Amino acid sequence: MAPKPITSPVPDAWYPTLAVLMLAIGLVITASFFIYEATSSRKNRSLAKELSTGAVASVFLGFGSLFLLLSSGVYV
Repeated sequence: MAPKPITSPVPDAWYPTLAVLMLAIGLVITASFFIYEATSSRKNRSLAKELSTGAVASVFLGFGSLFLLLSSGVYV
């Protein structure tokens, strides 16, 4: 039996759209994180909110960067 080639679960045509969408969402969440840090006092900050916002922004920016690389032809 011949082995099957490895294929992407996401169509190649979606790479640029996913890159722009995920990077935009990640930048909006990052901006909201910076606004939260700048406008709240040290006593009113929540560590859980900071960590969750940072983690979600990191995931979106990471996958957005991945799809940006894939759409430009750098296969990682």
